[in-house]
Amino acid sequence: MNCKEERPVKLRKIAALTSLVALLIAPGIASAHILVGMANGGLAAGFAHPFSGIDHMLAMLTVGLWAASLGGSASWKVPTAFVVMLVTGALLGMSGSVHLPLVEPFIAVSVLVLGLAVTLTWRVSTGAGMFLVGLFAMFHGYAHGAALPEAAAGFLFLLGMTTASVLLHFTGFAIGTALKRHQWLLRSGGALIAGAGIWLVATL
Repeated sequence: MNCKEERPVKLRKIAALTSLVALLIAPGIASAHILVGMANGGLAAGFAHPFSGIDHMLAMLTVGLWAASLGGSASWKVPTAFVVMLVTGALLGMSGSVHLPLVEPFIAVSVLVLGLAVTLTWRVSTGAGMFLVGLFAMFHGYAHGAALPEAAAGFLFLLGMTTASVLLHFTGFAIGTALKRHQWLLRSGGALIAGAGIWLVATL
């Protein structure tokens, strides 16, 4: 099989993978609001919560995309930094003892900036990437924690939320890895995410 014949096969595989990921995520998005509304907290509500807002979901997927683009140790250190700071922010939000300002603007800007990072294939040091996503994750986590119902089982909610966040990172990383040889597709996806970020900022 020559290169010309291999290219359509690879593109079909990428399309199939993307479609599969979309099919896996779609039910979660559709049922997220129902789960959050029905439950007073706990594992199911925590797992559903990251899917209940397009801003949270896009940010976590894009962290995975960018991590795949960065490669090396950043491929796991950057998403790990996001998860650690997400949990930290959630604990602050749940405690109610600290008030973070400009939470929604930071969340909206995170989608824009991370989308641009993928679109422009930003090459930064691992430490800089960890700091950037960690900063954004703090605000995402705070918003999740502050939204936790008083009657909710805090630990289970946090566990469910963290599990869903890791799943979204893995999904973004899988897509980013599959598209590494097709940078125009990866950058196009990043541009769409950045466009969604512009819309989120504009609607604040």
